[in-house]
Amino acid sequence: MPRTDLARHLRRNFTPAEASFWILLHPLRQSGWHFRRQAPIGPYIVDFACKRSRLIVEIDGDSHYTDPGIARDTIRSAYLASRGYRILRFTNHDVLANPDGVFETVTTVLAEFKSTPS
Repeated sequence: MPRTDLARHLRRNFTPAEASFWILLHPLRQSGWHFRRQAPIGPYIVDFACKRSRLIVEIDGDSHYTDPGIARDTIRSAYLASRGYRILRFTNHDVLANPDGVFETVTTVLAEFKSTPS
């Protein structure tokens, strides 16, 4: 399946944690932060990306915490960081059980970006 088709498929098939995170982002999106869901960046599709702030947010399920998952994520994160992106990772449990903490972390990172000279 071509990457753009895969991204489109993933956008239509949210996990419960991704759906909750998208709702959590609503106030930020309303205040001008443009986040894309399932955004292709290079050879990867990231869960959420705010290109203006060079921020990627990944919502990780159990498969990310196996040895192969950790190895894949390490390579992927290195690639994205080399392109100037900062990556925040939350577990599904983080998003569903502690949405206020997740929201606070994201807003803190965005505030740091705003105060950085362009």
